[in-house]
Amino acid sequence: MESPTSAASRPDFFDFLDRMRRPAAADLFRSIKSFLVSFSFNEPNAEEDGSKVQAFLTEMEDAIRDHPLWANATNQEIDHALEGLEKYIMTKLFDRTFGTSSVDAITDMEISEKIGLLQQFVKPHHLDIPKVLHNEASWLLAVKELQKINSFKAPREKLLCIMSCCQVINNLLLNISMSSDRTLSGADEFLPILIYITIKANPPQLHSNLKFVQLFRRETKLISEVEYYLTNLISAKMFIIDVNARSLSMEESEFQKHMESARLATQISVANPSSSQGLPTYARAHKEETDLAGSRFPFMDSETESLNPEEVKQLHDLYRQVVTRYTLLSKALRKLSIDEDQLLSSVDDS
Repeated sequence: MESPTSAASRPDFFDFLDRMRRPAAADLFRSIKSFLVSFSFNEPNAEEDGSKVQAFLTEMEDAIRDHPLWANATNQEIDHALEGLEKYIMTKLFDRTFGTSSVDAITDMEISEKIGLLQQFVKPHHLDIPKVLHNEASWLLAVKELQKINSFKAPREKLLCIMSCCQVINNLLLNISMSSDRTLSGADEFLPILIYITIKANPPQLHSNLKFVQLFRRETKLISEVEYYLTNLISAKMFIIDVNARSLSMEESEFQKHMESARLATQISVANPSSSQGLPTYARAHKEETDLAGSRFPFMDSETESLNPEEVKQLHDLYRQVVTRYTLLSKALRKLSIDEDQLLSSVDDS
């Protein structure tokens, strides 16, 4: 199973950047730069931007195939170059193309809110997941993979998070099938588990992430197994949006009771500043922003003259914590062989 952070997921990009630095690549780089600049002439429009990106990738495939830097290259090497190109342009265009629509932002918030409520009462049996398919360890792994999706900017890497999550589920079903002579029934067993995993994970900006992958991942890559998994996660999203008593195998009165209890519990959690447990993703993020300006940095708005000796001591302790964390972080960063942002900048400057 390939991870977005694995070594196997990076060489395509590094090799592409390396070739783009060469003088022989000047014509290709000018085309790429011109394409990126062209976006500044129009307001963001996801569908139109997606069409432009797809057309450019198709055009550049022909240019790369005919270019001396890829003379005698195999189809796989051409594909690797296109993977690098997609990541490069979409990293540059990310702030323009991801989650910029107010409609998308509202949809993301509504889905996160809905999942936050469902998390408080939905159990596997509500989705008709048989006990033989219960496996908390595998489910937790799938949850963690899906929650990584917002850590990446490239469509391929976001898609790899979806793939990793779905492959965990698929492997679970295969293992149970082989060990218990159980006949798999395809999406009838796969989709309910994916819905449950999605509810448990409450991945940030689920709608925007799915839309981004659909619009900006190379169309020739959205086929076969990839298409199947992506379609299933889209179906899981739609299930959550349209969820009702019948879809959870319960009476309407019971469903409404659970939803009202969940809403009340969420309101209490929001009102209680001592804990953000149980809050949906958007609410936790808002609380963390509040913390940044408040208790986590209590002296941000203080004047030096107003500090008493005890507060100076507290400030010194906080300073020591910052230095310690910075030192540890610096050591960790030095262990990374290449900083991708630095690579992007180096290509621009070459």
